[in-house]
Amino acid sequence: MLRFIKHNLTGIDGVEIYPIISLLIFVIFFAAMLVYVIRMKKSRINEVSALPFDESDDVESSNVN
Repeated sequence: MLRFIKHNLTGIDGVEIYPIISLLIFVIFFAAMLVYVIRMKKSRINEVSALPFDESDDVESSNVN
């Protein structure tokens, strides 16, 4: 399977830059998320962690059948 893809990609000029760009996007995104989570306030972390257990009527009233 890989040989069919590799054969088609060899005809494209500059195709070797795409894996590098994808890796950079991946690393930058997860580094940014790591910084965001580390800098998050403790009160916000507690609020977000309690969301699955929150039994407020806001969620139920928004689900209209």
